[in-house]
Amino acid sequence: MSDVQRIFVAQALRAFAYGLGSVLLGLTLEERGWSSTEVGALLTAVVAGTALMSVVIGAFGDHLGRRRSYALLFVGLAFAGLAFGLTDKFWLLAMVALTGTLSTEVVESGPFTSLEQSMIAGGVPPSRRGRTFAMYNAAATIAGSVGALTAGGPSLLRESLGLPTDERFFLTFVPVALLGAVVALSLSPSVEAEAKRTSVVGLNRSRSTVTRLAGLFAVDSLGGGFVVQAFIAYWFRLKFGVSPEVLGLLFFGVGVLQTASFLAAGRLAERFGLLNTMIVSHAPSNILLAAIPFAPTLGVAIALLLGRQSLSQMDVPTRQAYISNLVDPSERTAAAAYTNTARYIVRPVGPALAGAAQQIALGAPFVIAGTLKIGYDLTLWTWFRRVPLDDGDKEVATCETPVAETIATRASR
Repeated sequence: MSDVQRIFVAQALRAFAYGLGSVLLGLTLEERGWSSTEVGALLTAVVAGTALMSVVIGAFGDHLGRRRSYALLFVGLAFAGLAFGLTDKFWLLAMVALTGTLSTEVVESGPFTSLEQSMIAGGVPPSRRGRTFAMYNAAATIAGSVGALTAGGPSLLRESLGLPTDERFFLTFVPVALLGAVVALSLSPSVEAEAKRTSVVGLNRSRSTVTRLAGLFAVDSLGGGFVVQAFIAYWFRLKFGVSPEVLGLLFFGVGVLQTASFLAAGRLAERFGLLNTMIVSHAPSNILLAAIPFAPTLGVAIALLLGRQSLSQMDVPTRQAYISNLVDPSERTAAAAYTNTARYIVRPVGPALAGAAQQIALGAPFVIAGTLKIGYDLTLWTWFRRVPLDDGDKEVATCETPVAETIATRASR
């Protein structure tokens, strides 16, 4: 088994855990009688933790070693499962959330994703990265969907697996995460950064370009923070009284659609380009997102959510491939970490504001998120529509002349 395949396995394990947690977290908090403000605060701590740990990985991940850092994150995920499975004390859960080993999303998971992106990019040529990242995200979505189905699926399924039915379900994280740590340690030395053996680490040549992209990604992430999956489960529960079984099946369906969209994105990007695939799929999905709270019935709300989710994630593998092709190999961990950090460092504001916005209207977070994300789409298109992108064997050119000339020179060799 190659290193890329092993990373897919490890990533699927933590995605299963996050899919499980995305359903359980919203439901258990609601059953405990926590207020919307308390729910928002805990979700904010989860997202803030991913941002903080992403910064740490970006600064020290290559020094410590990618395999070692990857394994340590899995061990942290196991401890998080213990805490959420054994206690309901807010202060303790908030502290665990701040470690960065939990995530409110299945696909992009802060420090885990930063390491996985850099290691995968080093294992495949530029021409294959778009499709490889599409498969990488599809694998995470499938595993996360199975986790969601396991958490909220039919009682017969849970009983057949011999799993508990309350918050102790979080204890499932422990064996799953420890197995992920074993897989992480089995990776070969070739996944380590070349810069680890020199004094050159972090961003150098590509710093200004990555900074510009990070700023745009931050706006998109702020919008996404209003409607994290755990919040969507919480909203459906309050608005329509949806049962755990229905929520589990709903998020399983969401995962199936996302998987198909990831695979389609890889092929579309090869034909139409990374930026075109990102914008054309992302903008319509955000219109559907803003329309969800106006749905008159549960059926219409589910249809809007499924329509939105079938398009909303197509920009993920294309964005990851873009960043990987954009920078030098020695910069990949830092570039992935810092762009991910930009997304997560503002995202904690989203859940907190979502809780406050619900005091005005229950569905207000959906409208705010859709508006912000449409603004991101328009700005990204305006800034980068004339940037030449090459999805073949050459690296991607950027909008900054010195960097573009450097990449073009390197690609022509």
